[in-house]
Amino acid sequence: MNFFNFLTENSAKAYINSRDGETKLGESINYVSSFKELENTAAHYVIFGIPEDIGIRANLGKPGASNTWEPFLKAFLNIQYNAYNGNDCVVLGHIKTDDFLQKAMNIEDPRTLGEMLPEIDDMLSQVVEKIVSLKKIPIIIGGGHNNSYGNIKGCSKALEQSINVLNIDAHTDLRTPNYRHSGNGFSYAKKEGFLEYYAMVGIHQNYTPRYIFDMINDDKTMSYSLFEDYLHLTTIDKLIKFKRAIDFAKNKFALELDCDAIQDFDSSAMTPSGFTTNEVRSFINLAKKQHVHYLHICEADAGKNPLIAKALSYFVSDFIRPETK
Repeated sequence: MNFFNFLTENSAKAYINSRDGETKLGESINYVSSFKELENTAAHYVIFGIPEDIGIRANLGKPGASNTWEPFLKAFLNIQYNAYNGNDCVVLGHIKTDDFLQKAMNIEDPRTLGEMLPEIDDMLSQVVEKIVSLKKIPIIIGGGHNNSYGNIKGCSKALEQSINVLNIDAHTDLRTPNYRHSGNGFSYAKKEGFLEYYAMVGIHQNYTPRYIFDMINDDKTMSYSLFEDYLHLTTIDKLIKFKRAIDFAKNKFALELDCDAIQDFDSSAMTPSGFTTNEVRSFINLAKKQHVHYLHICEADAGKNPLIAKALSYFVSDFIRPETK
């Protein structure tokens, strides 16, 4: 996999702000320089980036997700290593996307951009398949929701069966599979038999086409809750409602988080009305108690606002945090 750039212990130092008397998470975890080395690590979680926004642009969305991986690294590697933050993870590195981004820079036609995605799909699915085959849990940061397809395909191939997915999102990403883009990753995964049960949490009435509502209402392998249904619920009732989606996904699923679902969060389709960051943290903490194949956090743009990267580091640290002190 010569398309992968590994984060070494030495290169990680550029992101870590050391302080006397303290140990940052980035100073306590192990790093590897090959997938062979990864096989010999005991770490349970494997974090890597997919810095691209070509799929978003192919879906007429706002670019910026390609800028999120490095700010995330700076935020995540600098959290404190203590009794509450475990180091049961490897920060692996990122898929090399510079050539794709350079090629896409002057392309405006959505379909032409979409033609670039199958190669990215293939690279991503290979990495996810490798990690899952090692009985580890991938945590994928960045990219558009087009990358859901590569994640699902890679995980499905490693497990040799179709998988269930729970998606926290303002959109279903079930648009017509006429060409690859960030709005139809789940359509392609479903069409090709990699996706079985699909639970959508918090989709918005204003941005879901009629034909998609008709389709998911007629499909017993899909369920959804509207964001509008959460508006007047108490915190406990929101978690109870979220647990229904977990139950639909058979308590064994991949977890997708599209940051378009979060209120006032810099993303490809930023919204003034959505889940709060703290509500998403609560959802992640509930979901992680089940069997989660992988976590994918996408569509965020952390290039200009450091608070976005900090929020992502909260999501990931919540997911990998040990259950007891």
